Amino acid sequence: MSEADGLRQRRPLRPQVVTDDGPAREAKDGSSFSGRVFRVTFLMLAVSLVVPLFGAMVLLESPIDPQPLSFKEPPFMLGVLKPNTKLQRAERLFENQLIGPESIANIGDVMFTGTADGRVLKLENGEVETIARFGSGPCKTRDDEPACGRPLGIRAGPNGTLFVVDAYKGLFEVDPQKRKVKLLLSSETPVEGRKMSFLNDLTITRDGKKIYFTDSSSKWQRRDYLLLVMEGTDDGRLLEYDTETGEVKVLLDQLRFPNGVQLSPAEDHVLVSETTMARIRRVYVSGLMKGGADLFVENLPGFPDNIRPSSSGGYWVSMATIRPSPGFSLLDFLSERPFLKRMIFKLFSQETLLKLVRRHSLVLELSDSGAFRRSLHDPDGQVVAYVSEAHEHGGYLYLGSFRAPFLCRLDLQAADQP
Repeated sequence: MSEADGLRQRRPLRPQVVTDDGPAREAKDGSSFSGRVFRVTFLMLAVSLVVPLFGAMVLLESPIDPQPLSFKEPPFMLGVLKPNTKLQRAERLFENQLIGPESIANIGDVMFTGTADGRVLKLENGEVETIARFGSGPCKTRDDEPACGRPLGIRAGPNGTLFVVDAYKGLFEVDPQKRKVKLLLSSETPVEGRKMSFLNDLTITRDGKKIYFTDSSSKWQRRDYLLLVMEGTDDGRLLEYDTETGEVKVLLDQLRFPNGVQLSPAEDHVLVSETTMARIRRVYVSGLMKGGADLFVENLPGFPDNIRPSSSGGYWVSMATIRPSPGFSLLDFLSERPFLKRMIFKLFSQETLLKLVRRHSLVLELSDSGAFRRSLHDPDGQVVAYVSEAHEHGGYLYLGSFRAPFLCRLDLQAADQP
């Protein structure tokens, strides 16, 4: 090999300069074009969603005008309140034969209830029989309720009759044997200048002379109960009706969704659930404290519905949903955020929002002083959801629900077994 040949072999390679020409440039241009298409598509999609949403938030009117409410931290679910599955031991009765049995009463061993299709039913020996109807059909949707009627509270009177309060129609006395219905007080009758828009529950003295009942709101009807809860309206009242004179008077005003009521065994005071505030008020109706009112129990672990007596001398309080602690309560979270409530109700219906509320049914037994005695849970609402009443009779706890197509019955002795 000559010296010239060796130099030629050792000559350094010239660096290659990569330009945008050829395949490399084509790949780059393709990638850049795809990225631009993605960004434009994403931007258009975002605009198509955000603009209508913003427009709805600005232009639509909210159906509620909520005020901020303040709650204490809910009690820890420990000890007596510790979650369990005792309500899941209940058996379903009359499944798919009735809809939304809100409240329950007994005359002897014969049971009665009012349902979402506007009827008062007699339940005996596995048979369902209609004994009264206060409105007229159809009764298929929430918009039908005002015409159809919605019997809520039901109690047995001293003379073998039933006293029933219908959310839309008024206060009635029903003779289940003769199928005779007597209107005692129409909801169209103003009380102290205000109409009754949402009659809810009642309790009656042993002699049948006085009926204590709740009007949950003069603004909202029963079909809009979620709006009532979320707005926090304080126009609910506890009223007294005299069956001998027909006189009606207001015992307590400015309540936020007064719901279930129960007369004490001594008949000296009435307990009333204030659902929105997760508490129970006590109103004195006789004795030295007559006319006074105080708190019986506050900061409950759920939002109370009906109150009924327990065989131990205390009270059963039913709750369709809880305030978990530890955990997250949507209603507690929204209570101090009225702006957020307005926005939510501009965008979503009541039925949609109801699906977001946790279906944890709770029945709480309170002592006669308001102490927590025991709790019965169905953590996922698997057996009984939206429980509205716990009615004790013959060693069983009968569970009403304002939405379920059945009643439930729980053997109290079996429930206490590990």
